[in-house]
Amino acid sequence: MKEIVAGIDIGGTNSEVGLVDNDGNVLDRACMKTREHGADFSAYLKELSRLINDQVKKNSVSLVGIGVGAPNGNINNGSIERAPNLDWDGIVPFCEKLQEYFPQIPIRLTNDANAAALGEKLFGNGKMIDDFITITLGTGVGSGFIVNGKLMYGHDGMAGEAGHTVVDPNGRVCGCGRRGCLETYVSASGIVRTAAEQLSIHHFQSKLAEIPFSELESKTIAELAMKGDVVAQKVFEITGRTLGMKLADFVAITSPKAIFIAGGVVNAGELLLKPVREHMEANLLNIYKSKVRIEKSGLPGIDSAILGAAALIWSQNK
Repeated sequence: MKEIVAGIDIGGTNSEVGLVDNDGNVLDRACMKTREHGADFSAYLKELSRLINDQVKKNSVSLVGIGVGAPNGNINNGSIERAPNLDWDGIVPFCEKLQEYFPQIPIRLTNDANAAALGEKLFGNGKMIDDFITITLGTGVGSGFIVNGKLMYGHDGMAGEAGHTVVDPNGRVCGCGRRGCLETYVSASGIVRTAAEQLSIHHFQSKLAEIPFSELESKTIAELAMKGDVVAQKVFEITGRTLGMKLADFVAITSPKAIFIAGGVVNAGELLLKPVREHMEANLLNIYKSKVRIEKSGLPGIDSAILGAAALIWSQNK
């Protein structure tokens, strides 16, 4: 039987399970609602286990491991720790409890953005690079740092929270409870907030003004920017400048060869990446100039989180 790893991506809305082989091929995938059982973690885990077993049986494969990417996931103890966008309180011993359903199967868990970086190293554009950064831009902003070929975890398993470095100490309120985090400016929701500010400044002279704020999305802003809407273009210039300046700071810490941008926001393409490159380069120390490239992730968007989670297991075999 073909050996596979179940890669699990736990999001605030959905939990996705994919069957991934050693070459990074996703053989099948399934999805369940993360919040369907509310705070009842046991009920959630029971359904997740059934979903995994159903997929394995359906595809007649041999399950050799389970990798999990989750918000606030701690590699050291396999727990999810005080994740603000999940209904489970406190520290949840995820791997320990899942192991009860799969007693003979190795299970590993880490932060979802760390998993994305590991997936990039194993299956994406980072295969031949030992030092790079992955930035994930979606509902929030995550990051993973590959240093000397290994994922950087820190002493407590929680390293790599670039999205919660501060852009402005008096800035926007963040879900983490502080102000001015990078996440509040360059995430999908941050881009929408920037659009609202720019509409006010430019007296609503934009097609964006015709869209109710509750329905405004970063994808729509990008589409209008590509059609020449000046305010929408300004939004992405501001976003790119903010991200580029912070990336220059991150380069000074780990000196990466490349920075890979993943997540839904990067679908804006050069509209985002061009100002990011320009402002990072302008703010780099001279010793780093013209040494670091910025490009889109090499992982397919639909499967990037699943591949990252599966890489937690497959990376131990390579």
